[in-house]
Amino acid sequence: MHRRIVRRLSRQLGRRGAILLCYGIVWSLIGYGQIAFPQPDTSGLTLLLYAMPLWGWGCLWVASGLTAIAFAFLPQGPDTPGFVALFIIVLPWVGSYLASWWPMGQFDRGWIAAVVWSAIATPLCVVAGWGEPLRPKREEPPYGH
Repeated sequence: MHRRIVRRLSRQLGRRGAILLCYGIVWSLIGYGQIAFPQPDTSGLTLLLYAMPLWGWGCLWVASGLTAIAFAFLPQGPDTPGFVALFIIVLPWVGSYLASWWPMGQFDRGWIAAVVWSAIATPLCVVAGWGEPLRPKREEPPYGH
């Protein structure tokens, strides 16, 4: 019974949908963490915090994650907004970390955080460009004549 459910879910999601679902869950948890338990050291996020408070960014992370989860169950093509939502939220964080390192000089490890977030987001671009592999059609059982 459980295998059938997992098989059906994996068939419905496909590889692209599985990535959207996993990243969507992680992004939602990152957002929840920023809302419920804000990070104590925000020196790398100075530019972002000029735009809105950390809980506001947390809400955007949650919205991005939930968008990806919702689009995970759609076929290739209509699932594109899910990939865009996941990637777009990372860009301000990468930019803020980079700027906090240079030219602002506030956060010595800003370049490391920017590289890490870029590396985490890169698979999204790769997978968004992949086509979902065609599923082999079920063969009809042989019938004796």
